[in-house]
Amino acid sequence: MSAPFATLSDLAALLRDLPGPDAEAIVAARARDATLTKPPGALGRLEEVAAWYCGWRGDPRARVQRPQVVVFAGNHGVVAQGVSAFPSEVTAQMVANFEAGGAAVNQLAGVAGARLDVRALNLDRPTGDIATGPAMSEAECVAALEVGWDAVDPAADLFVAGEMGIGNTTPAAAIALALYGGTAADWTGRGTGLDDAGLAHKARVVARAVAANPVRGGLAVLAALGGRELAAMAGAIARARTLRIPVLLDGFICTAAAACLEAEARGALDHALAAHVSAEPGHALLLDRLGKAPLLSLGLRLGEGSGAVLGMGVVQAALACHSGMASFAEAGIDGAPDPDA
Repeated sequence: MSAPFATLSDLAALLRDLPGPDAEAIVAARARDATLTKPPGALGRLEEVAAWYCGWRGDPRARVQRPQVVVFAGNHGVVAQGVSAFPSEVTAQMVANFEAGGAAVNQLAGVAGARLDVRALNLDRPTGDIATGPAMSEAECVAALEVGWDAVDPAADLFVAGEMGIGNTTPAAAIALALYGGTAADWTGRGTGLDDAGLAHKARVVARAVAANPVRGGLAVLAALGGRELAAMAGAIARARTLRIPVLLDGFICTAAAACLEAEARGALDHALAAHVSAEPGHALLLDRLGKAPLLSLGLRLGEGSGAVLGMGVVQAALACHSGMASFAEAGIDGAPDPDA
């Protein structure tokens, strides 16, 4: 369907009127968990993941059957400031690699049984240099949000938004600084492998970007400091919410894009879990601000949606146990725990 917004104000209004989970499905899922052949709480956080997923799908015995991954790609004018160890041309080269099935995320999506799509956004037209002005006009940001909105398959039942964009940890750090304050150094990491001098320079660029774009509001920050692929990720995450499709957030860049939705409308990310915490130092801080505990911590810093696709396995395992295990009565086992005890 076409996106039901033509302006950032339209999307902001939509974000303030999002559907919630099915409370009855959550209650029923928890009641089922209490009857399964295990001690109460023995599966730890998997039990809460299962209840969360069942609530969003409206099914107390749900399973993951149609996971989807979409990798969005964009280029950034701020690369001209020397904030990346790689040139912008690598973005298009990596898009070709995704399309040929040769990237890490392709392999991980295959393991998860997930459909993988790629959406490249105007790679021949980098966004504006955020060190001197806005990344995108409102119209450009809306167009990118629409790409993300339209990329979500309504038949999907678990969604991951990945990204590729040389230099995009710089806009992610600028977004985090604009939304949550602190210093540029708090949010700035080495990205693709900067040395100490490069890291210090990058932090100065992040500070200049926020100073050059004194905007307020999550979507305004996304337009001024983000990139087309970040906006597309935000649009996809919002679309998944309208369809009650649970979302797994990837690393720093994806989480920064998603944070713009939460900053615009509190609770906009209730359908999303943090799949992992990356090696980018700002990511843990950002997850803390959002109140999201990661499922995994593996030292990843690749992007592409790779950490979130790994997290799909955790959610799939949680639902397999929750929906497939026998109850004490079904297994004929005595001494079932009393859920009311």
